[in-house]
Amino acid sequence: MATDRIKARERWLAEQLGEGYVISPLAGDASFRRYFRIRHGEKDYVLMDAPPPHEDVAPFLAVRDWFENSGLRVSKLYANDIEQGFLLLEDFGDITWSSYHDQGNDLLPLFDDALRQLHLLQASEPGISLPVFDVQRMQRECDLYLDWYLPHVANVVPTDQQRAEFHQSMFETLATIAALPQTPVHLDYHSRNLMLPGGKLPLGLIDYQDAVLGPVTYDLASLLYDCYQDYSEAERCACSARFFEALPASYASAFVGVHEWHQKLRLTALQRHIKAIGIFARLAYRDGKIQFLDEIPLTRKHLHEEMLALAMTQKSFPLLYSSPER
Repeated sequence: MATDRIKARERWLAEQLGEGYVISPLAGDASFRRYFRIRHGEKDYVLMDAPPPHEDVAPFLAVRDWFENSGLRVSKLYANDIEQGFLLLEDFGDITWSSYHDQGNDLLPLFDDALRQLHLLQASEPGISLPVFDVQRMQRECDLYLDWYLPHVANVVPTDQQRAEFHQSMFETLATIAALPQTPVHLDYHSRNLMLPGGKLPLGLIDYQDAVLGPVTYDLASLLYDCYQDYSEAERCACSARFFEALPASYASAFVGVHEWHQKLRLTALQRHIKAIGIFARLAYRDGKIQFLDEIPLTRKHLHEEMLALAMTQKSFPLLYSSPER
């Protein structure tokens, strides 16, 4: 019960900090996790409340330690209770990449730091077993589009034959992505998960508990073809080229040159956008988070721009052009 969870949270905080703390809710994410800002004296903390059995904080802690040891900027950990699902973390403040951009600030220093930290991540040794981002996983992610976006937003219920044709048409794309060099991947490396602690660089990384072993293009595709941002293609190409030029030879040798690299980056972004559209619809219609429907139009715009750039026609991929009806 919610009341029981509140009492457990209050008891745990009192054990960690004593009396006199002030708690206020922070924006949540696309999960059962909830976040709170805790003010105690002159210091602020963030409480992650991840209720079992829906959530498990152990993967978050394992990835946090790995990232910290690899030189990435993550929140300091002050206290944890894995059994109850409570973590007391450093407070990065309220300035995300998104909010910084909305204020009209120059993004070049942020891109520089994001690329730097991404190279550190790709060069790191996780020391933990990571899920593999393979074709089967990508197919399951594409099913989110078929199961949630099409019937609930586009008012299209795909037949078994349409589903089979969809997966057949996507298979070559997914196999190409899966065959790319594999590196550690954050999986949600975008403007809402990159923050400016105290308004300053280096960027603070959040929401990294779902890290996988996946394509070398994945995190950069998440950053440059962000569902929540609409950068110019010239900006994206410039960052993409800079990142490629700094790749180790073991990764760069898999590509004929920067043009092929960027095409594979866009292919990766395309698969991510199909997934994201499905997730936004599921958040709205399964979890009641209707605000995520507002993210679908820009994500569809990105998807269709990628299809045009990759010569993927509407005739060959008709379901990817199903427009929202609600």
